[in-house]
Amino acid sequence: RSSWLLLAPLLTPPVPVITAPPCSLCPEGAHRFQWIRNLVPEFGISSSHVKVLSSPAEFYELLKVQIKAAKQRVVMASLYLGTGLLEQELVDCLEETLEKSLQAKGSPDLRVSILLDYTRGSRGRKNSRTMLIPLLQRFPEKVRVSLFHTPNLRGLLRLLIPERFNETIGLQHIKVYLFDDNVILSGANLSDLYFTNRQDRYVLLQDSPEIADFFTELVDAIGDVSLQLQRDDTVQMMEGMVHPYQGDKVAYCEIANQRVMEVINSARTRQELLHAKTFHSSHPGSSLLSQQGSQASGDLKPEPDTWIYPLIQMKPFGIQIDEMVTETLLTEAERDARIYLTTGYFNLTQTYMDLILGTRAEYRILLASPEVNGFFGAKGVAGAIPAAYVYIEHQFYSEVCYLQQQERVQLQEYSRAGWTFHAKGLWLYLAGSNLPCLTLIGSPNFGYRSVHRDLEAQVAIVTENKALQQQLHQEQEQLYLCSGVVSTSTFEQPNRYVKLWVKLVTPLIKNFF
Repeated sequence: RSSWLLLAPLLTPPVPVITAPPCSLCPEGAHRFQWIRNLVPEFGISSSHVKVLSSPAEFYELLKVQIKAAKQRVVMASLYLGTGLLEQELVDCLEETLEKSLQAKGSPDLRVSILLDYTRGSRGRKNSRTMLIPLLQRFPEKVRVSLFHTPNLRGLLRLLIPERFNETIGLQHIKVYLFDDNVILSGANLSDLYFTNRQDRYVLLQDSPEIADFFTELVDAIGDVSLQLQRDDTVQMMEGMVHPYQGDKVAYCEIANQRVMEVINSARTRQELLHAKTFHSSHPGSSLLSQQGSQASGDLKPEPDTWIYPLIQMKPFGIQIDEMVTETLLTEAERDARIYLTTGYFNLTQTYMDLILGTRAEYRILLASPEVNGFFGAKGVAGAIPAAYVYIEHQFYSEVCYLQQQERVQLQEYSRAGWTFHAKGLWLYLAGSNLPCLTLIGSPNFGYRSVHRDLEAQVAIVTENKALQQQLHQEQEQLYLCSGVVSTSTFEQPNRYVKLWVKLVTPLIKNFF
C-alpha cells in the first residue's frame, strides 16, 4: 500500500498539449494515407523487401543470423536484455562478429550501439548491464551501451520508490533491431520469453538503407541524452549534456526534443527531395529523369508499392506524432471499414475508447485472457494486475453493451496453453476489401503509459501489393485464431472474480501499468 502512496504526486493527469491535427484521409495521389508524410518522413520501398514473421523462435533465429552477417552496424533498442542462456548466446554472437571485424583487413568498421532502459536494465544483481559489460571491456571503441533514464523520476520520488515500482514512472520502450541495412520492427524485448513462448509481432524490412539510417539516427539521438554505461558498471552523461534527473528538467526535455525532432525533420526533408524527383512529382518527365539517373549509376529500383512511416511518441519530450496519427486513423475510418486492434495489455486511453465507441468502422479488439497476461502468477501487488485488466475490460464491455454496439465492436481474448501474449498493433481493412492496406507495428500498447509516459516507436506500413497484404492478413488471422469472443458470460466465470480492493485501486493506478 505504501508503495502506491509514493506515486500520489504523479496521479494528476498532465496538461494536454494542443496541436494542429493532420489533414484527414484523402483518396488522391499514390494512396489515401499520404497525409502522414505531413508529419514524418515517407519511405517508399518495394513490397518484396518486407517479410512478416510469425513466431518467437523465428524472431530469435533471425536476430542471430543478422548479427553474424553484420559488417557495418548493429543497432538494438529494447526495454531490457535478459540474463538467461539464450540472451547470453546473443551476446556471444555480438562478440564473435566484433572479433571478426577486428581481424578482417580492409573491411568496414563494425559499430554496435545498444539502447536500453536504465531502471529495467539495472534491476537485480545480474542484469542487462552485467551482461553487456564484457563487450564494453573488450571492444571499448566499437560498442556503445546507452541507458535511458526518464526525467520524471527525480528528487525525493527517485529516492523513495523501490526497484520495480520505479519503472512505472516512465521507460525507454522502443524495440528496433537493425543490422546494416536490414531493420526488424517489433514489440518484443531481448529476453528468453520473447524467444520461446511469448507471442508478439515482428516485421523485417530488408535492404532498406534510408529506413535503417533513420532508426540509427533516432537511437543515436536518444542515446545522446541517456546515461552511458562504463566498463566498471558506472554510468555517466556525455560531456556537456544535461543530466536527466540531476539537471534542470525543462532544459533536458528541450534538448531531447530538439535532438529527436532534428532526426525526424531532416529525414523528412531528404525524403521530400527524393519524392520531388520520383513518384510524387506532378511535373511530367521527372520520374523518367530519375530513372535515367538510376540507370547511369547502374541501380534501377522498381517503383515503390509500399510506404513506411515511422511514428514516434515521446510525450515527456513533447513529441506526440504516433498519438495524432492513431487518433486520425480511428476518427476517419469509414463505415464498413474493419479495424483489427490488438494489445497485450487492454488499458486504452479514454480518447481511443471514445473514438472506438463513437465512430463508424467495425472493430475486432484482441487482448490477453488473464492466464496469458504477462503478470499472471506474479508475486505481491503485481499479481493483482491481471484482475485489474479484467476490471477495465469489463467496464469497457459494459459500455459497448449499454450503447448497443456489440455487433460493431467485438472483444476477443487470446488464449494458448503455456504461452503469454504481448502482440500489439492494428490492421485496417477498407470497406469492401478482404485484405488490409495498412498496419501499425511496434512498441505502443495504445494505453496511457504508451501515450504519456514512455518512449515509443512504431511504423505504419501502407501497401498496394496484394502479396504483402495477404501476408499481413495471414498474420492477423493466425493471432485471432487463438481467441474466443467475449460475452456477458465471460465475466461470470469464477476466474474473472475481481476483489473489491482491486476495483477501488484500479482507477488510481491504471495509468502506471
